[in-house]
Amino acid sequence: QVYLVESGGGSAQPGGSLRLSCRASGINFRLYTMNWYRQGTGTQRELVANITGGGSRSYADSVKGRFTISRDNVRNTVSLQLNSLEPEDTATYYCNVQARGSSFWGRGTQVTVSS
Repeated sequence: QVYLVESGGGSAQPGGSLRLSCRASGINFRLYTMNWYRQGTGTQRELVANITGGGSRSYADSVKGRFTISRDNVRNTVSLQLNSLEPEDTATYYCNVQARGSSFWGRGTQVTVSS
C-alpha cells in the first residue's frame, strides 16, 4: 500500500514562510514524479508544483519565484518551501503521486496566511 503523510503546515503572516514535507512509503520513491496540490475553500484542487525522479521541477504561475519544491530520494520525502506568502495561498496542501495506475493522496496539511 502507498502512504503519503504531510507535515509542516500552520499559520503565517503575509510575507512569511512555511515549509511542508511529505514522506512516502510503499513505492520505489526515486522513480516517481511527486506532486503538491492545494485546495482553498470553495475552489478546485490545483497543482502547485511537481518534481520528477530526476529532479526536474515545474510550478504553477501563481507560485513561481516564491515556492520551491525539492526531494530527498534517500529519506523518501518531498518538500515544498513557501516564501513570500500571500493570503491567497491559504489552502489545504496535499501530496500526490500517480503510481501503479492509481492516484494516491495524503490527508493534507493546512496553510493559513493572515495578518
